[in-house]
Amino acid sequence: MKKFSENVRYIGADDKDIGIFEGQYPVKNGVSYNSYVIFDEKIAVMDTADARRTDEWMANLKAALQGRKPDYLVVLHMEPDHSASIAAFLKEYPQTKVVGNAKTFTIAERFFGDIFKNKTVVKDGDALSFGEHSLTFVFAPMVHWPEVMVAYEAKEKILFSADAFGKFGTPDTDEPWEDEARRYYLNIVGKYGNMVQQLLKKAAALEIKTICPLHGPVLTENLSYYLEKYDTWSAYRPEEKATFIACASIHGHTKEAMLRLKAILEEKGEKVYFCDLTREDLSFAVADAFRCDKTVFAACTYDGGLFPPMEHFLSRLKAKNFQNRTAAVVENGSWALSAGKLMRAALEGMKNVNVKCELSIPSALHGEEELKNFAKELLN
Repeated sequence: MKKFSENVRYIGADDKDIGIFEGQYPVKNGVSYNSYVIFDEKIAVMDTADARRTDEWMANLKAALQGRKPDYLVVLHMEPDHSASIAAFLKEYPQTKVVGNAKTFTIAERFFGDIFKNKTVVKDGDALSFGEHSLTFVFAPMVHWPEVMVAYEAKEKILFSADAFGKFGTPDTDEPWEDEARRYYLNIVGKYGNMVQQLLKKAAALEIKTICPLHGPVLTENLSYYLEKYDTWSAYRPEEKATFIACASIHGHTKEAMLRLKAILEEKGEKVYFCDLTREDLSFAVADAFRCDKTVFAACTYDGGLFPPMEHFLSRLKAKNFQNRTAAVVENGSWALSAGKLMRAALEGMKNVNVKCELSIPSALHGEEELKNFAKELLN
């Protein structure tokens, strides 16, 4: 149990052995299910935890309460990694008022049935007082479920931000915040940039000293840095002037050529990120594609079509609203070359993605002149 304020305590639980989050994202440093308690004349519990950590979360809650009973359970987000312990909570504390909006309870009853006997339904802008502390609720639909809301505590200037400003990795993980926060945001929330922009505009009107997300560390310093990152990501602006090479190679010839392209670009002073799509999880590639202002898509023709790892990557980018970038296409094949036109067609179906240059490699690279010309065209 962690205490970052006299009246607000962290009671979340770490999950370091989950391996895969949401059935698809590898998390080598696990994930946390954050939950908080506000102590005042009345006591409010902020969200619960995933079923994998119900017992641990309940133990943390009881240790914090020291025999007292909570008056409110505030549900900011109904996704099961934050709500799965609601039933266990209400079994222990059946008189507690559950606070949510109308959509919260629609989804909650689909998960749990008719267990909500003591509901407090709030609307956008409503306030709920516990004594000296109070929460003002700000709806944040599609960040990243339709029922999501955040809550602002005015006395201590805390923003309980739901999934916004969260990251993969437990709070005690020693790593740069932005790397796993970027991968978390762009893969999970990234499709809904416009909704995040609306939330940021609302947040700009608040004096915020602490951000309490539902995943990752509590943020207490240099908050402008985190807000700026979210503004960049949600506006679909490149974070860096750099090139990302996404490579899908069958027998290694395409990869060999792209590693040489990486070296040529770096010799010209360009920062380059590289991903072998046949070896690395697509969530990392998505994050790097959004990070950079230029992406090289390199893949082979396969069965007369596009090699599946690249096909899957392009499909994932489209689903996450990839836009406002410069692209380049490199195709390889020994017969019936078609990868290039298929990649171009996929990219042309995305918003404001400019395919600047293309290169065909028939089977294997022979010499570097074409690569050098390609690199020059990409950077000019």
